Order: sequence, then C-alpha cells, then structure tokens
Amino acid sequence: MTTPPEPKTYLIRNASLLGRETADLLISNGLISAVGPALEASEGAVVIEAEGLIALPGMVDLHTHLREPGREDAETVETGTRAAALGGFTAVHAMANSNPVADTAGVVEQVWSLGRRSGWVDVRPVGAVTVGLEGERLAELGAMADSRARVRVFSDDGKCVSDPVLMRRALEYVKAFDGVIAQHAQEPRLTEGAQMNEGEVSAVLGLAGWPAVAEESIIARDVLLARHTGSRLHVCHVSTAGSVEIIRWAKERGIKVTAEATPHHLLLTDDLVRSYDPVYKVNPPLRTAADVEALRRGLADGTIDIVGTDHAPHPSEHKECEWAQAAMGMTGLETALSVVQHAMIETGLMDWEGFARVTSLTPAAIGGVQTQGRPLASGEPANVILVDPSARRTVDPSKMASKGRNSPFAGLELPGVVQATFFAGHPTVLNADLNTPHPVSAEESAWIA
Repeated sequence: MTTPPEPKTYLIRNASLLGRETADLLISNGLISAVGPALEASEGAVVIEAEGLIALPGMVDLHTHLREPGREDAETVETGTRAAALGGFTAVHAMANSNPVADTAGVVEQVWSLGRRSGWVDVRPVGAVTVGLEGERLAELGAMADSRARVRVFSDDGKCVSDPVLMRRALEYVKAFDGVIAQHAQEPRLTEGAQMNEGEVSAVLGLAGWPAVAEESIIARDVLLARHTGSRLHVCHVSTAGSVEIIRWAKERGIKVTAEATPHHLLLTDDLVRSYDPVYKVNPPLRTAADVEALRRGLADGTIDIVGTDHAPHPSEHKECEWAQAAMGMTGLETALSVVQHAMIETGLMDWEGFARVTSLTPAAIGGVQTQGRPLASGEPANVILVDPSARRTVDPSKMASKGRNSPFAGLELPGVVQATFFAGHPTVLNADLNTPHPVSAEESAWIA
C-alpha cells in the first residue's frame, strides 16, 4: 500500500457547489471541516483553484461488475476501482456473479477486503440471492448481512429470480435487516435465444427478438410481491417505456420499489445493432428511441431513482467475434458522468443538484451506505468530486483504467471531465491523473462504516 504524502489538508477555492453558489471547501482528516466564502487554511495546506469547476458528492454505483474473484482476465478489484475513481465514483457495489459466486460470507468478505486493500473507492459487495445464482434455494443472506462486509443489497444479476415463491421468500428474509433485493427483470422463457430488442430492427436483421414484455412481466409480478411482503425491491437496468409506467404505478400506491437506468440505455438505441458490432450487445438490450425518451423522463421526474452503470468488462476475444457468440455487456464507470450530463443536463431535463441525487445521494441511501452520498457540508465525510462541465473529450477505450475495452461510446465526443476525486479526504484523482495521487490506506479508511 502506497503511503500517502503530507499534508492531509486541502483547500478547494471557488468551486460551484452543485452547480449553484460558489464557495470554498476545507478538507482535513477525512472530513469536510468547513464550507464558506474566503476560507483560510493552515500553513502547508494544498490549495486547489476550482473556479469554473462544479463540486459534487462522490458518485455511488449500485451496479458494478468487478469480476474478481475468478475472472481477473476481464477485470480486478484494483483495475475496476481505479476506473471508478477516474469516473468520479467514491463507492461501488460489486455484483455477485464472480467465480466463485458471492453467495457466502467468506466470498463477500474477500471482495470487501480486496476493496479495502486497493483503496481507490469504497467497495460494497452485493450478495447473491440464490446459491450459485441457480435460482433453486436461497443463499446465506443472513450470514452475509452479519459479515464484516455488512451486505444489504442482494442480487442474482445476470440471471432473474424467476421463481415467484423463491422471490417472495427472499423479500421476506431481507426485511429483517432492512435489506433490498435487486432484481434482474428477465422472464427466461420469453428470452430464449434472444439477441437484441424485439422490434422493427430485429425483423430486418433476422435476429431473435427480446420482447419488452419479458422485462415488464417480471417487474409487474415483483412489485406486487413487494406490496404483499412490505419489503424493499430494486429493479436493475430498466430499459422499456412500459417498465417505467409499471414502476410509476407501484410508487403511486406506496409500494417500496426503486429503480435504476444505465447510461447506455439513456443514450443508445437498437438502431446501432444494424452495424452487427458486438460492442452494442447488452443485457437488457438497447431499445427504441421512444424507450430512451421514456427512461430520460422517468429519471427526471423521479420514477426512476438512480443511474447504475452496469459496468461489465469483457476480454477482447469475447467481444471481437461474431454477434451470436459475443458476450453481453458494456463498460461504463469512466463515461457515466459524461453520458448523463449529455443525456440529462444538456437537454434541460435535470440540473446538477438532480445529478447528485440520482448518482450519489439516492444510491447511497438504497444501499445503506451511511458515509457516502452526503451533503457538501461541514462535518460530513470528504467524498467529493470536482467536474469541469465545459470540457469535452473523445472517448478512447485504450486509455481507460478498466481492463475492459468494450465501451459503446468509443469515438464519441462527450462533455464533462472529472478533475479531482476525493475519497475519505484524499485525492485519488487530481487533474485526471492517477499517477501522482494515492489510494487510501487501510489505516486511513478505518473510520468508514
């Protein structure tokens, strides 16, 4: 572990807080020690001139695939969390579909320990709902919740908990410790052999279609189960207009449901599949322009609660092949902020305060991460990012920290650059450079709950 350099006090001058009023932030000993105009720092403090930059709470991803243990050829906790820091994240939730599956206290503690050792962001393991993601019997939900990792989010993501009895039992079980079941909504019988969104483009290309109802039917069933049990349900990667309407219906009736949209579903459509480029193959599939518009509106009005990246890196050989044989998934940690700025802020659907809500405050609340998603206020943990909203960049996957090169945004010019990421009061990213800054040591991050 790299020893962090002195000093440990940082004065950020003239930042725009949430894109609104301008103020200084003083960071020391892992906390925001003061916020206000014309602050003074002690001798030796590092001064960061932030005029023109927006200060935001560190982003929190409720849906990340770090692949470790078992698939280190695709990603590791180290490379994935370095990518997350570059993207402006200070916490990620690592999905359970590793090898071995994170379905026991031992495996989730291994992932948690790897995250602490890496020190780039706060790593929160997601526990599997069922043993081996096989959908046959419940995993050790209570043991994972009681482990050092304190798991509160459980998901078989990549597979649907399609058995309604098992889903009901899972919802009832996690209610005891205020956990949440994050469902991958995909009726397996309706998607056998499916390759892309079912619609006009799939008919033209002759590819097996993935109907919207395969997602919507599971969401409809699960919100009713959540109402019956009084438990918390989270819907992963919502992708259709119909799903947005079902979730809106459920929320209007007080059902405890939250939902996420991915950056790629907020921007890309199934028309891109005409290229047969497997970089656009993803689960759930890219949908229509009408679906994209519905997702944006749903995120803006609060029907969809958060943005989750569904960062899914793959080795190049799993993507540089024929469409039918290609793996499903896209990278997203290093481009999420830019895509959301482009899709939501530049279109006038959302301001930076809303951005902080859907990328930081709400995902932290859903995941029960008390030290993340906090206001930029005195006494709060110093998980802060500085963003240059006027900067533009062309996405180049070869320059990313992630092992995955399967970015669907390659070659696109997108707005917004993360200039600094402070995790636990230390700059893991400074001027978009990971060489000079340092990860947070285990000793320094010991206060993190």
